[in-house]
Amino acid sequence: MNAALFVLAFCVGLFISVQAAVNSQLANALHANSVVAAFISFSVGTIVLGIAAFARGGVGEAFGALAQQPLWKLTGGLLGAAFVFGTVFLAPRIGLLNLVVLVIAGQLMMSMAIDNFGLVHMAVRKVSSIRMAGALVVVAGVALTLFGDRIVAALGR
Repeated sequence: MNAALFVLAFCVGLFISVQAAVNSQLANALHANSVVAAFISFSVGTIVLGIAAFARGGVGEAFGALAQQPLWKLTGGLLGAAFVFGTVFLAPRIGLLNLVVLVIAGQLMMSMAIDNFGLVHMAVRKVSSIRMAGALVVVAGVALTLFGDRIVAALGR
């Protein structure tokens, strides 16, 4: 495995937290309008990706192949919009840490299912017992993050 790719993936995780906080602040500045903040976030992202796509080249060929694709392959944008809106909406209501650990838990569960069963036409990568144990440790960490203070307080009585 390439260590640089692992570091890049870690940085993407860092960006998700910063993005949620920045977009939450944008929504707050826009009279708590989460939908407009998510729209602006996606618009800026669309412009940046458009510039990158045209700079890379091959946009015409890619758009030409688009007509032959099944509709389900276009749901990524819908899911991305739901993610951005969800983070903008939820971060000020449940806190960034709670949001992020729950997002991580959801990503972990779905990623294991996609890998293990080859869902969405992805390659099958069976989840081993040790990887399942690692996922359970992460889920336990999520539970401690969410409920640890209450657990400690209850044990202290």
